[in-house]
Amino acid sequence: MKPTPINKQLIDKAISDFGIADFAKATIREVVAIAQMAEKQSGVEFIKMEMGVPGLQPSAYGVKAQVEALQNGIARLYPNINGIPELKEEASRFIKAFIGVDVAPEGCVPTCGSMQGTYASFLTCYQTDPKKNTILFIDPGFPVQKQQCTVMGAPYETFDVYDFRGEKLGPKLESYLSKGNIAAIIYSNPNNPSWICLQEEELKTIGELATKYDVIVLEDLAYFAMDFRKNLSTPFEPPYQPTVARYTDNYVLLISGSKAFSYAGERISCSCISNSLYHRSYPALEERYRNGQFGPVFIHRVLYALSSGTSHSAQYALAAMFKAASDGVYDFRSEISEYGRRAGKLKEIFLRHGFHIVYDTDMGEPLADGFYFTIGYKQMTGSQLSRELMYYGVSAIALDTTGSNQQGLRICTSFIRDNQYDLLDERMKVFAENN
Repeated sequence: MKPTPINKQLIDKAISDFGIADFAKATIREVVAIAQMAEKQSGVEFIKMEMGVPGLQPSAYGVKAQVEALQNGIARLYPNINGIPELKEEASRFIKAFIGVDVAPEGCVPTCGSMQGTYASFLTCYQTDPKKNTILFIDPGFPVQKQQCTVMGAPYETFDVYDFRGEKLGPKLESYLSKGNIAAIIYSNPNNPSWICLQEEELKTIGELATKYDVIVLEDLAYFAMDFRKNLSTPFEPPYQPTVARYTDNYVLLISGSKAFSYAGERISCSCISNSLYHRSYPALEERYRNGQFGPVFIHRVLYALSSGTSHSAQYALAAMFKAASDGVYDFRSEISEYGRRAGKLKEIFLRHGFHIVYDTDMGEPLADGFYFTIGYKQMTGSQLSRELMYYGVSAIALDTTGSNQQGLRICTSFIRDNQYDLLDERMKVFAENN
């Protein structure tokens, strides 16, 4: 048995001090904190793969526009709760350019990151019909979205899509929707953490069932156009980003500036409500707010109560990035394709040392290399593997926290530095010899 880079007792004590009985249930922030503590105490560099934080430089178009807005004194003014006209117009145009559907500017609403957009959507959907009080997650997914449901007191149900791709998806979805208690369905596409991409037929199934059972679909596009198997970078020309919006009017698209434009620190995104849903009236909303329309309630009641608007200068940044992309002068996809390069190199190292890819194919096709991928090792559980890798100075979260039924870990490529590939190779060689 070769010695591990990090003393096992140091890691075990840190986990114990945090009161974590099952490391598979450790949150992202807890894993980060333990890794930071172990790195500081041991002096050994950690290879950090747990946080989904962009690791690239922010878009120069956004920075320039935001700085100019600040220099022009915009910080003295409260932003309009609806969003600045420039952003609403450019968000609508961006959707047309890269998704190929029409969403009116009035329905494109800036939020403090898609996290706030999701929370506001959950709250609004949850209140549309007293009989529909449950959120359905097509998992695996972003763990904090379930925490949002817990905070607001909304029940949720979940299933792992791993065994329900293609024609199996419809019957599985209908088994939940037919109960009549589902207010909204949420999923990410590309998926966090598996990086599978729902296909057009699957999105059609989701859309048609959402219409049949009058359920709102929340499509989280945090990793917009990051299926690097397809050329999704030419504005106003197919292929477009796949979307449920082609198959139902009951949708909200969550488009974030964080990953596609590496603008995470300014907490800026748009929640884009379909034209039909925006103006739809719900008796329950009318009774509660004296205005029953979904869009105005989302903006003037829910968002206003949450934050009274979104960073004024950051709205100018996102508007500029949307405009440059739609004008064809800013190929944001070429910049973020770096994540695909990193994923390819990391996968090769893990596979060479006996690991396997958990979510390994996408409807029979190889997965794209991108922001995330998933790994497992022999018969180890996610809890065992995540804890064991900490001894080797590698931090990642177990798939259990994402709603997955599979055993393994989520690997994020964003913080990997070029000097760490050889380091990971050396450590995984020792890991394989010890296990």
